Amino acid sequence: MIKRKKKNKQAHNPFYDPTLKARHNSARRFKKFTLTSLIFSIAFLAFFLFDIVGKGLPAFSAAYVKVDVTYNEKTIEDSRLAIEKKYRNVVSRAWLRDIPNQVRANPELMNTTEHTWALADDQVDQYLKGHHHKLKDKNIALVDELYSQGLIEKRFNTVFFTNGDSKIPEYAGLYSAMVGSVLTLIITMAVAFPIGVMTAIYLEEFANDNKFTRFIEININNLAAIPSILFGLLGLAIFINLFGMPRSSPLVGGLTLALMTLPIIIVSSRAALRAVPDSIRQAGYGLGLNKIQVTRDHVLPLAFPGVLTGSIIGLAQAMGETAPLIIIGMIAFIPDAPTMVTQAATVMPAQLFTWAGMPEGTYIEKTAAGIMVLLTILISLNTMAIYLRKKFEVKW
Repeated sequence: MIKRKKKNKQAHNPFYDPTLKARHNSARRFKKFTLTSLIFSIAFLAFFLFDIVGKGLPAFSAAYVKVDVTYNEKTIEDSRLAIEKKYRNVVSRAWLRDIPNQVRANPELMNTTEHTWALADDQVDQYLKGHHHKLKDKNIALVDELYSQGLIEKRFNTVFFTNGDSKIPEYAGLYSAMVGSVLTLIITMAVAFPIGVMTAIYLEEFANDNKFTRFIEININNLAAIPSILFGLLGLAIFINLFGMPRSSPLVGGLTLALMTLPIIIVSSRAALRAVPDSIRQAGYGLGLNKIQVTRDHVLPLAFPGVLTGSIIGLAQAMGETAPLIIIGMIAFIPDAPTMVTQAATVMPAQLFTWAGMPEGTYIEKTAAGIMVLLTILISLNTMAIYLRKKFEVKW
């Protein structure tokens, strides 16, 4: 009886919506779905970071063994003779090959025997870290003996930050890739930033609203959605095949990434310019300024924080790109850091891509450690963009 009265009241209520209950249930389900998706996303990110950090942290330490090293004419000709025969399987071959360079850098070492710390072989390093290794029993016994005597220890892996790529795992580092990345990004920003900002100023402040400008705007927005590998093909066709620029160089890499970054800078710069109130422009015109003076002296300085933020985000995206740089050859084996933008170079993402295909455990560690370094740089760039936006942002 009570339910019947309730139904009658609802039927006579002109504001009653019979679909309201279903809509509320649908809203609650949607809220649960979004919350579940958020939890899964955070869990996946946490798992990814935990896995990368767990694999990458061991790469920041390397095994060193203390041995007697003899520096003379014979050992310079054949560096294996610099140490006793029993230690040759536990000391890095690359470190021994570097003995002539050590003598050139320190001539006083000539005709002396030094009890010094030498970089250990990667299999010794993996054994000390408890990972899979290929050491023979006699070498394991030697390593255990030296470890008990304090003649083997793990130290901070400076090689990872001071050496370039190497076919010998323990001697491979990120230095040449970091230098190549810096040179490439300098070219990218030197080309993309002024062109992108000037294009945004023209389209937003000076261009008439006609079919031509609308055509340009549509194409700029479409360029932001093009797969990055197509920019690599464009860079290969134009800069290398047409203009004959040096392959695998930061110059070509920077110009290719500049093409990819331009749409981001243009779109973000236009949004920043559009956010400046028209009252600023009208006040300038009221004081007798022309359009160029108003834009240069008033609109652009106020929009600059947003322009800078978009440019930094575009730079961060370009730094993480691999596909377009592979097409122009920046994935080559580069042991030495470039000193000019026309020399052959590689970048950090391409270097990590190469290491990821190596079977040795040391390369797996260094790949994860390189990802940590790259993520740190990208997060720092995004943090800088947020900081600059908050610091210089003008609220109207």
